[in-house]
Amino acid sequence: MSRTACLSVAASLALYGASCFVVPGSAPRGAPLMNGAMADVESAFSVPAPESASTSAFSPLAMGLALGLLAAVVGGRPALAADLENGESIFLGNCAACHAGGNNSVRAEKKIKKEELITYGKYDIGAITTQVTNGYGAMPAFGEKLGPDDIDDVANYVYNKADKW
Repeated sequence: MSRTACLSVAASLALYGASCFVVPGSAPRGAPLMNGAMADVESAFSVPAPESASTSAFSPLAMGLALGLLAAVVGGRPALAADLENGESIFLGNCAACHAGGNNSVRAEKKIKKEELITYGKYDIGAITTQVTNGYGAMPAFGEKLGPDDIDDVANYVYNKADKW
């Protein structure tokens, strides 16, 4: 489903849910009247409500909450299969010492730019994931140091950045 359709559905549901709490005139109904002697006893001990009391359920606080939730749904970042921001931070913390700017400071011909990745059969997220996890040649393995999600994120970051370096 497209992002616009998802946002429209989410906004509609949020507004519908919020309307249950903030729309004037939708105050909850009181308890049903009792009949017989219990009604007389109840009325003798009850405090009459002031005549000017409003039965509106409108609450500015609830309206603000509903609008805040709507803004969070509409303005929220979509969930991606790979978190490229996390991938970038993992790359900068673990890989940039040797691979700054997509280069390779240990073996100059083994850059992680698109052309070199294609040449060595590594222009694939699976191949990059395997390389990061197991290491190869002069590159150390990061499978013990990084979790699977972090490895997927850095592999996706490298793949997406390879043609921009």
